Amino acid sequence: MILGPRHEGRSEQGMSSCSTYQGFPVVPFGWPGGVGGGSRLSLIPSGGSQSAAARDEAERPFRARSGYRPGRRPNFLFILGDDMGWADLSCYGAPHIRTPNLDRLARQGVRFTDAYSGSATCSPTRFSLYTGRYPGRTKGGLAEPIGSRTQGLDPHHPTVASLLKRAGYATALIGKWHCGWLPDYSPTKSGWDEFFGNFGGALEYFSKLGQLGDYDLYEGDATYQDLRYYTTVLTERAVEYVGRRHDRPWLLNLNFTTPHWPWLTEDDEETAAGIAADIRAGNVLGALMHTDGGSVEKYKEMVENLDASIGEVLAALRRSGQEENTVVVFASDNGGERFSYQWPLSGGKSELLEGGIRVPTVLRWPAAVDGHQVSRTPVYSPDWTATLLELGGARPDPAYPLDGHSLAGHLLRGEDVPERDLFWRVRGNRALRRGDWKYYQDADGRDHLYDLAADAREQADLAADRPALLAELKAAWERIDSSLLPYSAA
Repeated sequence: MILGPRHEGRSEQGMSSCSTYQGFPVVPFGWPGGVGGGSRLSLIPSGGSQSAAARDEAERPFRARSGYRPGRRPNFLFILGDDMGWADLSCYGAPHIRTPNLDRLARQGVRFTDAYSGSATCSPTRFSLYTGRYPGRTKGGLAEPIGSRTQGLDPHHPTVASLLKRAGYATALIGKWHCGWLPDYSPTKSGWDEFFGNFGGALEYFSKLGQLGDYDLYEGDATYQDLRYYTTVLTERAVEYVGRRHDRPWLLNLNFTTPHWPWLTEDDEETAAGIAADIRAGNVLGALMHTDGGSVEKYKEMVENLDASIGEVLAALRRSGQEENTVVVFASDNGGERFSYQWPLSGGKSELLEGGIRVPTVLRWPAAVDGHQVSRTPVYSPDWTATLLELGGARPDPAYPLDGHSLAGHLLRGEDVPERDLFWRVRGNRALRRGDWKYYQDADGRDHLYDLAADAREQADLAADRPALLAELKAAWERIDSSLLPYSAA
Protein backbone atom coordinates (compact mmCIF):
# COMPACT_ATOMS: atom_id res chain seq x y z
CA MET A 1 0.00 0.00 0.00
CA ILE A 2 1.18 3.48 -0.85
CA LEU A 3 0.92 6.25 1.69
CA GLY A 4 1.66 9.91 1.16
CA PRO A 5 3.98 11.97 3.32
CA ARG A 6 3.69 11.10 7.00
CA HIS A 7 2.56 14.60 7.96
CA GLU A 8 0.11 15.19 5.13
CA GLY A 9 -2.80 15.49 7.55
CA ARG A 10 -1.06 17.91 9.89
CA SER A 11 -2.05 21.55 10.26
CA GLU A 12 -0.75 24.39 12.36
CA GLN A 13 -2.56 25.72 15.38
CA GLY A 14 -1.81 29.09 16.85
CA MET A 15 -1.59 29.93 20.52
CA SER A 16 -3.23 32.97 22.01
CA SER A 17 -3.64 34.50 25.41
CA CYS A 18 -6.93 34.57 27.29
CA SER A 19 -8.31 36.48 30.23
CA THR A 20 -7.85 35.20 33.76
CA TYR A 21 -9.96 34.61 36.84
CA GLN A 22 -8.27 34.17 40.24
CA GLY A 23 -5.03 33.35 38.46
CA PHE A 24 -6.47 30.83 35.99
CA PRO A 25 -7.01 31.38 32.27
CA VAL A 26 -10.71 31.40 31.45
CA VAL A 27 -12.57 29.89 28.51
CA PRO A 28 -16.21 31.10 28.30
CA PHE A 29 -18.87 28.43 27.88
CA GLY A 30 -19.41 27.54 24.27
CA TRP A 31 -15.68 27.71 23.61
CA PRO A 32 -13.38 24.72 23.76
CA GLY A 33 -12.76 23.66 27.34
CA GLY A 34 -16.20 24.68 28.61
CA VAL A 35 -18.16 22.08 30.53
CA GLY A 36 -20.99 24.02 32.05
CA GLY A 37 -23.89 26.04 30.75
CA GLY A 38 -25.19 29.59 30.90
CA SER A 39 -22.61 32.15 31.98
CA ARG A 40 -20.40 29.76 33.91
CA LEU A 41 -16.65 29.92 33.43
CA SER A 42 -14.45 26.94 32.71
CA LEU A 43 -10.99 27.09 34.25
CA ILE A 44 -7.89 25.58 32.70
CA PRO A 45 -4.53 25.55 34.47
CA SER A 46 -2.18 28.48 34.05
CA GLY A 47 -0.31 28.22 30.78
CA GLY A 48 -3.36 26.99 28.86
CA SER A 49 -4.55 28.43 25.60
CA GLN A 50 -7.59 28.93 23.49
CA SER A 51 -7.69 26.64 20.48
CA ALA A 52 -8.02 27.78 16.89
CA ALA A 53 -11.75 27.05 17.08
CA ALA A 54 -12.17 29.55 19.90
CA ARG A 55 -10.01 32.10 18.18
CA ASP A 56 -11.68 31.87 14.77
CA GLU A 57 -15.32 31.62 15.78
CA ALA A 58 -17.04 30.87 19.08
CA GLU A 59 -19.05 27.67 19.12
CA ARG A 60 -22.80 28.11 19.28
CA PRO A 61 -25.32 25.81 20.96
CA PHE A 62 -26.40 23.01 18.68
CA ARG A 63 -29.28 23.59 16.28
CA ALA A 64 -30.35 21.25 13.51
CA ARG A 65 -30.02 22.57 9.99
CA SER A 66 -33.39 23.75 8.70
CA GLY A 67 -34.82 22.13 5.62
CA TYR A 68 -32.59 19.07 5.58
CA ARG A 69 -33.83 16.44 3.13
CA PRO A 70 -32.47 12.91 3.28
CA GLY A 71 -30.47 11.79 0.27
CA ARG A 72 -28.15 8.86 -0.22
CA ARG A 73 -27.40 6.83 2.87
CA PRO A 74 -24.18 8.05 4.46
CA ASN A 75 -20.94 6.23 5.05
CA PHE A 76 -19.81 5.85 8.66
CA LEU A 77 -16.27 6.37 9.92
CA PHE A 78 -16.23 5.75 13.67
CA ILE A 79 -12.82 6.43 15.22
CA LEU A 80 -11.88 5.40 18.76
CA GLY A 81 -8.90 6.58 20.74
CA ASP A 82 -7.81 4.32 23.59
CA ASP A 83 -7.72 5.54 27.21
CA MET A 84 -7.88 9.19 26.17
CA GLY A 85 -8.85 11.71 28.83
CA TRP A 86 -11.76 14.13 28.45
CA ALA A 87 -9.49 17.16 28.01
CA ASP A 88 -6.64 15.54 26.08
CA LEU A 89 -7.57 17.49 22.93
CA SER A 90 -6.78 21.16 22.55
CA CYS A 91 -10.40 21.77 21.52
CA TYR A 92 -11.36 20.47 24.99
CA GLY A 93 -8.90 22.72 26.79
CA ALA A 94 -5.61 20.81 26.89
CA PRO A 95 -2.98 23.50 27.56
CA HIS A 96 0.01 21.47 26.35
CA ILE A 97 -1.27 19.12 23.62
CA ARG A 98 -1.87 20.30 20.06
CA THR A 99 -4.47 18.35 18.08
CA PRO A 100 -5.10 20.49 14.97
CA ASN A 101 -6.82 17.78 12.94
CA LEU A 102 -9.33 16.83 15.61
CA ASP A 103 -9.81 20.52 16.39
CA ARG A 104 -10.65 21.11 12.74
CA LEU A 105 -13.06 18.16 12.81
CA ALA A 106 -14.79 19.80 15.78
CA ARG A 107 -14.98 23.14 14.00
CA GLN A 108 -16.59 21.44 11.03
CA GLY A 109 -19.20 19.69 13.14
CA VAL A 110 -20.47 19.28 16.69
CA ARG A 111 -18.42 18.94 19.88
CA PHE A 112 -20.19 17.11 22.71
CA THR A 113 -19.36 18.24 26.24
CA ASP A 114 -21.39 15.55 28.02
CA ALA A 115 -20.61 12.42 26.03
CA TYR A 116 -19.92 9.18 27.86
CA SER A 117 -18.41 5.78 27.24
CA GLY A 118 -20.47 2.69 27.98
CA SER A 119 -18.04 1.69 30.73
CA ALA A 120 -14.89 2.85 32.47
CA THR A 121 -12.81 0.07 30.90
CA CYS A 122 -12.00 -1.13 27.40
CA SER A 123 -13.97 -4.20 26.38
CA PRO A 124 -17.31 -3.41 28.12
CA THR A 125 -17.46 -0.11 26.23
CA ARG A 126 -16.82 -1.94 22.97
CA PHE A 127 -19.59 -4.40 23.79
CA SER A 128 -21.98 -1.49 24.35
CA LEU A 129 -20.91 0.25 21.14
CA TYR A 130 -21.11 -2.86 18.98
CA THR A 131 -24.43 -4.11 20.42
CA GLY A 132 -26.17 -0.88 21.45
CA ARG A 133 -26.89 -2.46 24.82
CA TYR A 134 -25.55 -2.36 28.37
CA PRO A 135 -22.43 -4.53 28.65
CA GLY A 136 -24.15 -6.58 31.35
CA ARG A 137 -26.75 -7.86 28.89
CA THR A 138 -24.19 -10.30 27.49
CA LYS A 139 -21.98 -12.79 29.28
CA GLY A 140 -18.83 -11.55 27.58
CA GLY A 141 -19.61 -7.98 28.63
CA LEU A 142 -19.30 -8.93 32.30
CA ALA A 143 -15.51 -9.11 32.06
CA GLU A 144 -13.93 -5.77 32.97
CA PRO A 145 -12.00 -6.16 30.73
CA ILE A 146 -11.77 -9.44 28.79
CA GLY A 147 -8.59 -11.31 29.63
CA SER A 148 -8.93 -14.94 28.49
CA ARG A 149 -9.85 -16.93 25.40
CA THR A 150 -13.04 -18.21 27.05
CA GLN A 151 -14.65 -14.73 27.05
CA GLY A 152 -16.07 -12.84 24.10
CA LEU A 153 -18.96 -11.43 22.10
CA ASP A 154 -21.34 -14.21 21.09
CA PRO A 155 -21.21 -14.39 17.26
CA HIS A 156 -24.98 -14.91 17.21
CA HIS A 157 -25.63 -11.58 18.92
CA PRO A 158 -26.55 -8.84 16.43
CA THR A 159 -24.08 -5.98 16.12
CA VAL A 160 -24.03 -2.60 14.45
CA ALA A 161 -21.96 -4.24 11.72
CA SER A 162 -24.20 -7.28 11.16
CA LEU A 163 -27.35 -5.14 11.06
CA LEU A 164 -25.86 -2.57 8.68
CA LYS A 165 -24.45 -5.39 6.55
CA ARG A 166 -27.94 -6.86 6.28
CA ALA A 167 -29.10 -3.42 5.12
CA GLY A 168 -26.54 -3.38 2.32
CA TYR A 169 -23.44 -1.82 3.90
CA ALA A 170 -19.85 -2.93 3.47
CA THR A 171 -18.29 -3.27 6.93
CA ALA A 172 -14.72 -3.22 8.19
CA LEU A 173 -12.94 -3.03 11.53
CA ILE A 174 -9.36 -1.79 11.59
CA GLY A 175 -7.48 -1.81 14.89
CA LYS A 176 -8.37 -3.01 18.35
CA TRP A 177 -11.21 -5.52 18.70
CA HIS A 178 -10.94 -6.65 22.37
CA CYS A 179 -14.18 -8.64 22.32
CA GLY A 180 -12.69 -12.12 22.33
CA TRP A 181 -9.99 -14.25 20.72
CA LEU A 182 -9.91 -16.92 18.06
CA PRO A 183 -11.08 -19.54 17.47
CA ASP A 184 -14.49 -18.67 18.90
CA TYR A 185 -14.61 -14.89 18.59
CA SER A 186 -13.66 -12.49 15.83
CA PRO A 187 -15.01 -9.39 14.05
CA THR A 188 -15.51 -11.56 10.95
CA LYS A 189 -17.85 -13.77 13.00
CA SER A 190 -19.82 -10.72 14.23
CA GLY A 191 -20.72 -8.89 11.04
CA TRP A 192 -17.56 -7.20 9.78
CA ASP A 193 -16.61 -8.16 6.22
CA GLU A 194 -12.99 -7.22 6.83
CA PHE A 195 -10.76 -7.16 9.89
CA PHE A 196 -7.21 -5.91 10.22
CA GLY A 197 -5.92 -5.40 13.73
CA ASN A 198 -5.38 -6.91 17.16
CA PHE A 199 -7.67 -9.11 19.22
CA GLY A 200 -6.47 -8.18 22.70
CA GLY A 201 -6.59 -5.13 24.92
CA ALA A 202 -2.96 -4.05 24.59
CA LEU A 203 0.14 -4.87 22.59
CA GLU A 204 3.72 -3.70 22.27
CA TYR A 205 3.62 -1.27 19.35
CA PHE A 206 6.51 -2.76 17.33
CA SER A 207 6.74 -6.51 18.04
CA LYS A 208 2.91 -6.78 18.22
CA LEU A 209 3.20 -9.07 21.25
CA GLY A 210 -0.11 -8.83 23.09
CA GLN A 211 -1.68 -9.44 26.46
CA LEU A 212 -1.70 -13.24 26.06
CA GLY A 213 2.02 -13.16 25.29
CA ASP A 214 1.70 -14.07 21.62
CA TYR A 215 1.80 -12.20 18.30
CA ASP A 216 -1.39 -10.17 17.89
CA LEU A 217 -1.70 -8.57 14.46
CA TYR A 218 -4.18 -10.22 12.12
CA GLU A 219 -5.72 -9.79 8.71
CA GLY A 220 -9.00 -11.64 8.93
CA ASP A 221 -8.28 -14.71 11.02
CA ALA A 222 -4.63 -15.11 9.92
CA THR A 223 -1.57 -13.42 11.38
CA TYR A 224 -0.07 -10.54 9.39
CA GLN A 225 3.61 -9.72 9.76
CA ASP A 226 4.52 -6.05 10.13
CA LEU A 227 6.95 -4.84 12.80
CA ARG A 228 6.57 -1.12 12.18
CA TYR A 229 4.96 1.24 14.70
CA TYR A 230 1.38 0.07 15.10
CA THR A 231 -0.37 3.42 14.72
CA THR A 232 1.40 3.89 11.37
CA VAL A 233 0.34 0.43 10.21
CA LEU A 234 -3.32 1.04 11.10
CA THR A 235 -3.27 4.47 9.48
CA GLU A 236 -2.01 3.05 6.19
CA ARG A 237 -4.73 0.42 6.14
CA ALA A 238 -7.44 2.98 6.96
CA VAL A 239 -6.17 5.36 4.26
CA GLU A 240 -6.40 2.50 1.76
CA TYR A 241 -9.94 1.58 2.85
CA VAL A 242 -11.51 5.03 2.69
CA GLY A 243 -9.77 5.71 -0.62
CA ARG A 244 -11.32 2.75 -2.39
CA ARG A 245 -14.02 3.03 -5.03
CA HIS A 246 -16.85 1.59 -2.95
CA ASP A 247 -19.98 0.48 -4.79
CA ARG A 248 -22.16 0.72 -1.68
CA PRO A 249 -22.20 2.66 1.59
CA TRP A 250 -19.73 1.51 4.19
CA LEU A 251 -19.02 1.34 7.92
CA LEU A 252 -15.43 1.55 9.12
CA ASN A 253 -14.70 1.11 12.81
CA LEU A 254 -11.17 2.52 13.16
CA ASN A 255 -9.98 1.59 16.65
CA PHE A 256 -6.52 2.91 17.46
CA THR A 257 -4.63 1.62 20.50
CA THR A 258 -3.06 5.04 21.01
CA PRO A 259 -2.52 6.45 23.64
CA HIS A 260 -2.90 3.19 25.64
CA TRP A 261 0.21 1.89 27.40
CA PRO A 262 2.98 0.91 26.80
CA TRP A 263 4.19 4.49 26.41
CA LEU A 264 5.89 4.32 23.03
CA THR A 265 6.23 6.57 20.01
CA GLU A 266 7.83 5.95 16.61
CA ASP A 267 11.27 6.78 18.01
CA ASP A 268 11.17 4.27 20.88
CA GLU A 269 12.23 1.03 19.21
CA GLU A 270 14.98 0.42 21.77
CA THR A 271 12.58 0.76 24.71
CA ALA A 272 10.06 -1.38 22.85
CA ALA A 273 12.64 -4.14 22.37
CA GLY A 274 13.15 -4.29 26.13
CA ILE A 275 9.41 -4.56 26.72
CA ALA A 276 9.14 -7.31 24.11
CA ALA A 277 11.96 -9.23 25.79
CA ASP A 278 10.16 -9.02 29.14
CA ILE A 279 6.96 -10.30 27.51
CA ARG A 280 8.81 -13.27 26.02
CA ALA A 281 10.29 -13.94 29.46
CA GLY A 282 6.78 -14.29 30.88
CA ASN A 283 6.25 -10.88 32.50
CA VAL A 284 3.45 -10.06 30.08
CA LEU A 285 1.11 -7.69 31.91
CA GLY A 286 3.88 -6.04 33.91
CA ALA A 287 5.83 -5.29 30.74
CA LEU A 288 2.83 -3.99 28.81
CA MET A 289 1.67 -1.71 31.64
CA HIS A 290 5.11 -0.08 31.49
CA THR A 291 4.84 1.33 35.01
CA ASP A 292 8.52 2.30 34.96
CA GLY A 293 8.12 4.38 31.79
CA GLY A 294 6.15 7.15 30.23
CA SER A 295 5.81 10.82 31.08
CA VAL A 296 3.50 13.73 30.38
CA GLU A 297 5.74 14.65 27.44
CA LYS A 298 5.73 11.11 26.04
CA TYR A 299 1.94 10.95 26.37
CA LYS A 300 1.68 14.30 24.59
CA GLU A 301 3.73 12.89 21.71
CA MET A 302 1.45 9.86 21.47
CA VAL A 303 -1.72 11.96 21.34
CA GLU A 304 -0.23 14.33 18.78
CA ASN A 305 0.89 11.36 16.67
CA LEU A 306 -2.65 10.00 16.84
CA ASP A 307 -4.00 13.37 15.73
CA ALA A 308 -1.62 13.41 12.75
CA SER A 309 -2.67 9.88 11.83
CA ILE A 310 -6.34 10.78 11.94
CA GLY A 311 -5.50 13.78 9.80
CA GLU A 312 -4.07 11.44 7.16
CA VAL A 313 -7.24 9.34 7.14
CA LEU A 314 -9.45 12.42 6.87
CA ALA A 315 -7.29 13.77 4.05
CA ALA A 316 -7.71 10.47 2.19
CA LEU A 317 -11.46 10.67 2.72
CA ARG A 318 -11.48 14.17 1.27
CA ARG A 319 -9.41 13.12 -1.76
CA SER A 320 -11.80 10.24 -2.40
CA GLY A 321 -14.73 12.63 -2.83
CA GLN A 322 -16.71 10.95 -0.04
CA GLU A 323 -16.22 13.54 2.70
CA GLU A 324 -19.55 15.33 2.20
CA ASN A 325 -21.73 12.31 2.90
CA THR A 326 -19.61 10.50 5.48
CA VAL A 327 -20.56 10.68 9.15
CA VAL A 328 -17.31 10.87 11.10
CA VAL A 329 -17.41 10.32 14.85
CA PHE A 330 -14.37 10.49 17.10
CA ALA A 331 -14.53 9.34 20.73
CA SER A 332 -12.53 7.51 23.38
CA ASP A 333 -13.38 4.10 24.81
CA ASN A 334 -13.13 5.33 28.41
CA GLY A 335 -11.46 7.98 30.53
CA GLY A 336 -7.77 8.69 30.66
CA GLU A 337 -4.85 6.85 32.22
CA ARG A 338 -2.11 8.18 34.49
CA PHE A 339 -0.62 10.81 32.14
CA SER A 340 -3.88 12.08 30.66
CA TYR A 341 -5.38 15.53 31.18
CA GLN A 342 -8.85 15.53 32.74
CA TRP A 343 -9.43 19.02 34.09
CA PRO A 344 -11.87 19.89 35.56
CA LEU A 345 -13.04 16.30 36.03
CA SER A 346 -11.87 13.94 38.77
CA GLY A 347 -11.13 10.25 38.49
CA GLY A 348 -9.89 8.27 35.52
CA LYS A 349 -9.99 4.93 33.76
CA SER A 350 -11.69 2.13 35.76
CA GLU A 351 -13.57 4.65 37.92
CA LEU A 352 -17.14 5.88 37.57
CA LEU A 353 -16.29 9.44 38.53
CA GLU A 354 -16.65 11.72 35.51
CA GLY A 355 -13.00 11.40 34.55
CA GLY A 356 -13.45 7.67 34.04
CA ILE A 357 -16.47 7.80 31.73
CA ARG A 358 -16.89 11.28 30.22
CA VAL A 359 -14.97 11.28 26.96
CA PRO A 360 -14.11 13.71 24.15
CA THR A 361 -16.59 13.20 21.31
CA VAL A 362 -16.91 14.99 17.99
CA LEU A 363 -19.29 14.42 15.05
CA ARG A 364 -18.99 15.77 11.52
CA TRP A 365 -21.41 15.26 8.63
CA PRO A 366 -21.12 18.11 6.10
CA ALA A 367 -24.17 17.01 4.10
CA ALA A 368 -26.51 17.39 7.06
CA VAL A 369 -24.97 19.04 10.13
CA ASP A 370 -23.55 22.56 10.41
CA GLY A 371 -20.18 23.25 12.00
CA HIS A 372 -18.97 25.41 14.90
CA GLN A 373 -21.52 23.85 17.24
CA VAL A 374 -21.45 22.47 20.77
CA SER A 375 -23.97 20.15 22.41
CA ARG A 376 -24.51 19.64 26.14
CA THR A 377 -26.96 16.80 25.50
CA PRO A 378 -25.85 13.76 27.52
CA VAL A 379 -25.10 10.91 25.10
CA TYR A 380 -23.24 7.63 25.48
CA SER A 381 -21.91 4.67 23.56
CA PRO A 382 -25.13 2.68 22.94
CA ASP A 383 -26.71 5.84 21.47
CA TRP A 384 -24.24 5.79 18.59
CA THR A 385 -25.28 2.24 17.69
CA ALA A 386 -28.93 3.26 17.50
CA THR A 387 -28.02 6.41 15.57
CA LEU A 388 -25.97 4.65 12.90
CA LEU A 389 -28.65 2.02 12.43
CA GLU A 390 -31.35 4.63 11.88
CA LEU A 391 -29.25 6.77 9.56
CA GLY A 392 -28.25 3.66 7.60
CA GLY A 393 -31.80 2.38 7.23
CA ALA A 394 -31.10 -0.73 9.31
CA ARG A 395 -33.54 -2.20 11.80
CA PRO A 396 -32.55 -3.42 15.26
CA ASP A 397 -33.34 -7.03 16.04
CA PRO A 398 -36.48 -7.01 18.24
CA ALA A 399 -35.15 -10.03 20.14
CA TYR A 400 -32.25 -7.85 21.33
CA PRO A 401 -33.79 -4.46 22.19
CA LEU A 402 -31.37 -1.55 22.25
CA ASP A 403 -30.59 0.41 25.40
CA GLY A 404 -29.28 3.32 23.35
CA HIS A 405 -31.43 6.12 21.95
CA SER A 406 -30.99 7.23 18.35
CA LEU A 407 -29.73 10.79 17.98
CA ALA A 408 -30.88 11.00 14.35
CA GLY A 409 -33.98 13.06 15.16
CA HIS A 410 -31.91 15.40 17.31
CA LEU A 411 -29.19 15.88 14.70
CA LEU A 412 -31.44 16.21 11.66
CA ARG A 413 -34.67 17.73 12.97
CA GLY A 414 -33.72 19.31 16.27
CA GLU A 415 -35.85 16.94 18.34
CA ASP A 416 -35.09 16.89 22.04
CA VAL A 417 -33.40 13.76 23.29
CA PRO A 418 -35.77 12.41 25.96
CA GLU A 419 -34.42 12.62 29.47
CA ARG A 420 -33.39 9.13 30.51
CA ASP A 421 -31.14 7.44 32.98
CA LEU A 422 -27.56 6.73 31.93
CA PHE A 423 -26.33 3.66 33.81
CA TRP A 424 -22.92 2.25 34.68
CA ARG A 425 -21.47 -0.44 36.90
CA VAL A 426 -17.85 -1.51 37.06
CA ARG A 427 -15.66 -3.24 39.64
CA GLY A 428 -17.99 -2.64 42.58
CA ASN A 429 -18.77 0.96 41.63
CA ARG A 430 -22.20 2.27 40.59
CA ALA A 431 -23.28 5.38 38.73
CA LEU A 432 -26.47 6.76 37.23
CA ARG A 433 -27.01 10.14 35.60
CA ARG A 434 -30.47 11.72 35.25
CA GLY A 435 -30.46 15.23 33.85
CA ASP A 436 -27.70 17.06 35.71
CA TRP A 437 -27.90 14.81 38.77
CA LYS A 438 -25.55 11.89 39.32
CA TYR A 439 -25.77 9.06 41.81
CA TYR A 440 -22.42 7.44 42.53
CA GLN A 441 -21.52 4.59 44.86
CA ASP A 442 -17.81 4.01 45.42
CA ALA A 443 -16.10 0.65 45.89
CA ASP A 444 -16.49 0.97 49.68
CA GLY A 445 -20.28 1.11 49.33
CA ARG A 446 -20.64 4.82 50.16
CA ASP A 447 -23.39 6.66 48.28
CA HIS A 448 -22.80 10.12 46.81
CA LEU A 449 -24.94 12.66 44.98
CA TYR A 450 -23.61 15.38 42.68
CA ASP A 451 -25.06 18.24 40.67
CA LEU A 452 -22.92 18.03 37.54
CA ALA A 453 -24.12 21.38 36.17
CA ALA A 454 -22.61 23.16 39.16
CA ASP A 455 -19.93 20.65 40.13
CA ALA A 456 -18.50 18.64 37.23
CA ARG A 457 -15.48 17.88 39.43
CA GLU A 458 -17.72 16.00 41.92
CA GLN A 459 -16.37 17.60 45.05
CA ALA A 460 -19.61 18.81 46.68
CA ASP A 461 -21.44 15.71 47.90
CA LEU A 462 -25.14 16.55 48.30
CA ALA A 463 -26.24 13.12 49.53
CA ALA A 464 -27.06 14.38 53.02
CA ASP A 465 -28.87 17.46 51.67
CA ARG A 466 -31.08 15.60 49.18
CA PRO A 467 -31.82 12.17 50.70
CA ALA A 468 -35.08 11.68 48.79
CA LEU A 469 -33.44 12.33 45.43
CA LEU A 470 -30.53 10.09 46.35
CA ALA A 471 -32.93 7.27 47.22
CA GLU A 472 -34.85 7.78 43.96
CA LEU A 473 -31.74 7.60 41.79
CA LYS A 474 -30.37 4.64 43.74
CA ALA A 475 -33.63 2.77 43.22
CA ALA A 476 -33.50 3.56 39.50
CA TRP A 477 -29.97 2.15 39.33
CA GLU A 478 -31.09 -1.02 41.11
CA ARG A 479 -34.04 -1.49 38.73
CA ILE A 480 -31.75 -1.42 35.71
CA ASP A 481 -29.17 -3.61 37.41
CA SER A 482 -31.81 -6.23 38.20
CA SER A 483 -32.48 -6.60 34.46
CA LEU A 484 -28.82 -7.44 33.71
CA LEU A 485 -26.80 -10.59 34.13
CA PRO A 486 -25.15 -10.90 37.55
CA TYR A 487 -21.38 -10.85 37.66
CA SER A 488 -21.49 -14.45 38.87
CA ALA A 489 -22.64 -15.45 35.36
CA ALA A 490 -19.26 -14.50 33.86
